Amino acid sequence: MKGGVWTALITPMKDSGEVDFEGWRKLIRMQIEAGIDGLVPIGTTGETPTLDEAEEEELIKIAIAESKANDGKKAVPVLVGAGSNSTKHAVLYCERAKTLGADAALVVTPYYNKPNDSGLLRHFEAVAATGIPIIVYNIAGRTGRNIPTPLMAKIAEIPGIAGIKEASGDINQMGEVLRVIRAKKHEAGAEFTVFSGDDGLTLPLMALGGDGIISVISNLVPKKVLALVNAALAGDFNSARKIHFELLPFIYAAFIETNPVPIKYAMRLAGLPAGPCRMPLGELSGASKEIVERETRALLKTLRA
Repeated sequence: MKGGVWTALITPMKDSGEVDFEGWRKLIRMQIEAGIDGLVPIGTTGETPTLDEAEEEELIKIAIAESKANDGKKAVPVLVGAGSNSTKHAVLYCERAKTLGADAALVVTPYYNKPNDSGLLRHFEAVAATGIPIIVYNIAGRTGRNIPTPLMAKIAEIPGIAGIKEASGDINQMGEVLRVIRAKKHEAGAEFTVFSGDDGLTLPLMALGGDGIISVISNLVPKKVLALVNAALAGDFNSARKIHFELLPFIYAAFIETNPVPIKYAMRLAGLPAGPCRMPLGELSGASKEIVERETRALLKTLRA
């Protein structure tokens, strides 16, 4: 599976709280025109816990239809969020993604349950058995359960496990995934893509040999994130470092409160389809709004310069 920049898409909403499907098309077209490497609909940033299944299916269908070029071939690949704290439901979501034509499924560690090692291994065996390539999403801050590298090494040996979105926040663990797991897979002639799950750790991960980022901030500035990642992939770390520091204040602002509340607010400031978040996510606090407004305007001014 190719690396690069994959955008963890927001789900735009109308003021009424309904999904803005036309806004969704506009956002996807903007991403493709910017040259993005892949689309990630209905993940955490897409507020999936608050979407019903009919909304999810329509969002997937539109994303896949828009991902195709005029000749009917894929312009960009689509990685569909398909996680659940129920293995049965996760399997159904992976099967749905496959049936609708997605290229792969992003499966988060089952949350709330805090499964033990044997349960996690069986969970990923079950979703991989659906036949769609699986990207494992490790994010203990959301799920309450980290996947340590020795266990991830076992999961990586399951046929159909294509890579990992590493959002443990631990650069040492991310390095171990590259050293222990991906290096072994590459030696065996197999692919294993290692994405950063944190915008702020994109450059550090890529300096260690990572493949790219599943990005939140690329919802607003896809070309800027692409420039960073492409520079790093080319080994031009001076340029990548410069862009990293340019983006860092906005990255801080984009995660000042729970994602996707700040990024949706920033996108509204930029005149893009976003709308409010669904409950239980609320509006930004006044202090956070000031920071997001300041850094969004500063970043957009830089891009126009």
